[in-house]
Amino acid sequence: MTDVVVITGASSGIGRATALRFARAGACLVLASRRDTALQQLAVECQLLGAEAVSFATDVTNPDAVDALAAEAVENFGKIDVWVNCAAVSVFASFETVPLEDFRRVIDVNVMGYVYGARSALEVMTDQGHGVLINVASLVGEVPQPYTAAYCMSKAAVRALGASLRQELALSKHKHIRVVTIMPPTVDTPFFRHAANYTGRAVVAMPPVYSAEHVAKAITRAVRAPRAEIVVGATGKALVDRHRKHPRAIEAQMAAQTDRTQLSRKHHSVDTKGNLYIPAPNYDAEVDGGWKGRSRMPRASGSGWLVIGLVGGVLAAVTLLGDSGDRGKKSRRGRRSRQAVTAVALSVRSAEAAKMIARSKRNLKKARRSVKKHARAVSRQAAA
Repeated sequence: MTDVVVITGASSGIGRATALRFARAGACLVLASRRDTALQQLAVECQLLGAEAVSFATDVTNPDAVDALAAEAVENFGKIDVWVNCAAVSVFASFETVPLEDFRRVIDVNVMGYVYGARSALEVMTDQGHGVLINVASLVGEVPQPYTAAYCMSKAAVRALGASLRQELALSKHKHIRVVTIMPPTVDTPFFRHAANYTGRAVVAMPPVYSAEHVAKAITRAVRAPRAEIVVGATGKALVDRHRKHPRAIEAQMAAQTDRTQLSRKHHSVDTKGNLYIPAPNYDAEVDGGWKGRSRMPRASGSGWLVIGLVGGVLAAVTLLGDSGDRGKKSRRGRRSRQAVTAVALSVRSAEAAKMIARSKRNLKKARRSVKKHARAVSRQAAA
C-alpha cells in the first residue's frame, strides 16, 4: 500500500531532498512550507518522478494552519502514514546581543511548529491506529555550540518531545505508532545563508559536511525500521558517544571549532534577520547549499575522526595529570605524564584501529554466513 507522507519545511534543503526521495519510492506527498511557488515547483518534480503530490503553503507557527495541513492530507489521500517535521530557522549571535524577538521566533518555529505538527499528526494516526512521526532535530541538540543558543535549545527540546511522546504512546498501548528523532550533523543546504546573523562574520558550513541526500536516506529508512533516535553519519555518532563520556572536553572542542570554522574570519556580514519572518526567495529553493557536501563526506580515517580521537586523548591526559596533583612524588608524576602522552598517541590512532576492527567484524560475519550456507548445502546433499 502506498504511503501518504506529509513534510513540513519541504521547499529546500533536507525537506526537499526527503520529498524527492519519497517521490522516487512512489509515495503520495503533501508538501508544506511558507514558499508557495517553490512548493508548486517541487510538487511538479515529484509528479514527474511518478508520485502523487500536492502543495499546501503553511506557516508552522500557526496551529490552525497546521491542522488545515493535516486535513488537506486526509481529504486528498484518506490517511497520514508518515509526518516529517523538518521546518527550522536559526539565528547566529552571542547570547547577550541576540534580539529577544528573534530568539523567541526560533523557538516558535523549531519547537512549537513541531508541537503543532505532532498534535495534528498524532490525532490522525491514533484514529487510524498506525503511523510514523519523524522529527528532524540536530547533532547540536546533543552537543551544543556557541552563538546559536536558541537553535541548540530548540533541537534539545525536539529530542525531549520525542522521548515524552514515545512514553505516552507506550502507556496508551499505541504500539503501531512510532516517534523517531533524526539527528543530522552539518548538512549541505541553503540553511546557513538563510539564517539570521548578528556576528559580523559570514556563516559557513562547519566541516565535516554531509549531503542532504544522506539525511533524506536516513529519514526514509526510519519509516521501515523506526528507532527512537538516529544519529546521521559515523562522525556524528562518534561525537555523541564522546560527549556522553567526556562532555567538558568535547564542548571545549566544539566551541573552538565553531569559532574557527563556522564563522568566517575572511568574510564579513551585515546584520540580517534572514528568513525568520520573511521566507527566503523562491529562486533559492534548492536541496544543496553549495558547500560540496557530497564530495566532503567524512571518512573514518579522516579529520573528523582524528579530531574526536585527539580530544579523547587530551581528556585522558588531563585526567591523568590532574589526578597526580601534589600528592605524588616527582617519579609518580613523571610516570603519569608518560602515560598521558601515550594516551594521546593511542587516541590519535584509535580512529584507524576502530575502522580496522569494524572491517574485521564484517569479514568475520561474512565468513560465518558462508560456513553456515556450505553446511546446509552439505546436509541437503547427504539427505538426498
